[in-house]
Amino acid sequence: MSGGTAERMLDHPVVVRVAGDEHAGFYRPRAGTGVAGGASAGVAVEAYRWGALTAGAAVRTASMLLLLPFMLANLSIWLRPRSADRFDLLAALCRVLAGTITAAFVLSMVGISLDLVGWQCVPYEWCRQDRAYLSWLNALPMGARLSLLSLIPLLALRVVWGMGRRSARALEGFGQPAPHPPTSYREKLTTPGFWDDERTPAWLRQIHVVIGVGTLDASLLGGVSGPEGSAARLLLVPAMGLLACCAVLLCLPVPTSTTRARRIVLPLLAAAATVTLLSLGYAVRAGHVPPVAGQLPGYEGGVGVLQSAQGVLLVLLAAVTAARARTTTGSRPFLAGLGTPVVAAAAVTVADAFASTLVFRVADQLDRGHVPGALRANPAGVGPLDPPVAYWWAALAGLAALMILAGAASITYLLTGRRRRRLAERIVEQDYPDVPPQAAPRLVAVRQAIARSHVTEELGPMLVAFFLIAALGLAVTTFNAIGLGPTQLVAELTARPMGTTLVTAYITDAGVWIISLLVIGFVILAYRSYRSTQTRRAMAALFDLADFWPRIVHPFAPPCYAARAVPELAKRVSGLVATGRKVVISGHSHGSVLAVAAILQLPPDVQRRVALLTHGSPLGRIYTRLYPAYLGQQALCEIGEQLDWRWRNLWRDTDPVGGPIFVGQRVKRPPCGVPEAESVDLRLRDPRAVTIDPTDTAPPPLERHWPYHTQPAYQTSVRELTEQIP
Repeated sequence: MSGGTAERMLDHPVVVRVAGDEHAGFYRPRAGTGVAGGASAGVAVEAYRWGALTAGAAVRTASMLLLLPFMLANLSIWLRPRSADRFDLLAALCRVLAGTITAAFVLSMVGISLDLVGWQCVPYEWCRQDRAYLSWLNALPMGARLSLLSLIPLLALRVVWGMGRRSARALEGFGQPAPHPPTSYREKLTTPGFWDDERTPAWLRQIHVVIGVGTLDASLLGGVSGPEGSAARLLLVPAMGLLACCAVLLCLPVPTSTTRARRIVLPLLAAAATVTLLSLGYAVRAGHVPPVAGQLPGYEGGVGVLQSAQGVLLVLLAAVTAARARTTTGSRPFLAGLGTPVVAAAAVTVADAFASTLVFRVADQLDRGHVPGALRANPAGVGPLDPPVAYWWAALAGLAALMILAGAASITYLLTGRRRRRLAERIVEQDYPDVPPQAAPRLVAVRQAIARSHVTEELGPMLVAFFLIAALGLAVTTFNAIGLGPTQLVAELTARPMGTTLVTAYITDAGVWIISLLVIGFVILAYRSYRSTQTRRAMAALFDLADFWPRIVHPFAPPCYAARAVPELAKRVSGLVATGRKVVISGHSHGSVLAVAAILQLPPDVQRRVALLTHGSPLGRIYTRLYPAYLGQQALCEIGEQLDWRWRNLWRDTDPVGGPIFVGQRVKRPPCGVPEAESVDLRLRDPRAVTIDPTDTAPPPLERHWPYHTQPAYQTSVRELTEQIP
């Protein structure tokens, strides 16, 4: 089982699908064309190809890049140090933070359409000159103009909703829903209906639509209220009330009854539609709104308040996560158990980078190449097409975050180099004790491969980087609240403001452009994913980590492919066992994670006829530390006990992804407290030799992460596991 092609997995040129469809299916060698490569006598080999779920559709893969902030927000909750409790405060905070990311997206579209185009550009002749697509808007009163341009954020919200919902038929809800649907929190992978990825996103999707609509209504009413807009200020109350109701609903458990969910959501949707229609109607009826120089009234304050709320939520997330991480037992998680606030902060940072890039690039286009700023006055008669102060700070904070992360990664690589080299030397001395002098260059290559493969475990300085970025984010939140931009702050703090302000302006511009280039690079990569199959597969390998988990935080994230793969695999295994066959599930790399998840969904009578063979598996090396609440050491021990330890794990020291599952524990007692666990991990020497065989012309290659199934140890493990199945 792997995400590669069926021909590669079976090591056979002619295969045929025996179950599933073009998105994910089970394949065997075509009858009469021979057996799969390396297959043991009497063993039928069948490959499960699920890679098309993440890399099969070009639009799906490209949309994953564009939905990256939503995907990171959804991933954050799964990195929590402990599973959910009854009240699940951590999930509530993550969901509210995800709601602010949706609001930030809508605000960025409001900044383009209502603020830059409708309020700042169209009233000025120089900005709309030779632009027929903007000139006709000047004939409309300001209220009607803003009302018409409000359709753009609504359309953008609909597009994002559609991108997150796309391919749901192929990815979601394989088979019938669970007879007993889970509550809003999911304790273990054995929970019935754990992979039901339809009910929760449907509930959250409607709430996030109301959040987006309420954000638009508040922005529109703030722009057309004016000094005599008492009715607009009156309409602001229900608009803000919609946002408050959504925040409360995000903190509550997801209703398990469809009827109850409709009873709650339908009135909310009706209220949102009513407030939106009243807001649009009031804006049209308001007619001419007295012009105010600068940005859309209330827009900059709204962006600043939103980013301040995100900073407060991140602080609360870090505090709650740290409190729970102290009570976590088992293997030490990455980043001291603070994976949830780290990834949540990354989601906010990426969302702000996307928003600031979008607003700045549109402002630059409307300004005809004149970069807005306090030191660079626009031509006469042209309004200051200047984005909010919060976006200037977001660009600077994003640039600083990139520099801190790059520095932390470099320091990590340099400081751990000596330790990794010593480890590689010990392994090489143990595996190749007596080699001729002419093999010395080959030994050097092996040592370097082993040293590089062990950099995955060294993420200590990244925790320091997170705290620096978090402190930077809090400072930015403070400056946003008081309305000070980078140049204004420097001017207030320095004795000679002219020179330092100029330097600050250049640095800020550089930050804006660097962040913009990175986001543009994401867009180009998304386009390449749309055009190139190889790029699509490479990106899908990265998104395997994020799209593996169900959407219980942000509904606009790409669909969870495991929602189909895991139940489908469990159903296929159960069907094979029902025919009286013994089944050895073999999972390579991320396929081993799917195999473990499928085994946990099997009934006990089926588990007794199943064995597990993992190779190149990131379970012990990455997943137990990234997701300690769901795939921690205790969960892996329970899997071994359920299989009666019919489990083998093949690994190499040169593999940068796979590693041991149990032998790496730094404890004196046997892993999982039983001696059987010690027989699970089987280390393979790589390469097989460092000298050239007399019948060959080159030394054996470094296999690293692929392949495993062609090795003799793999065939031996299959035979042994088959014999152990009762």
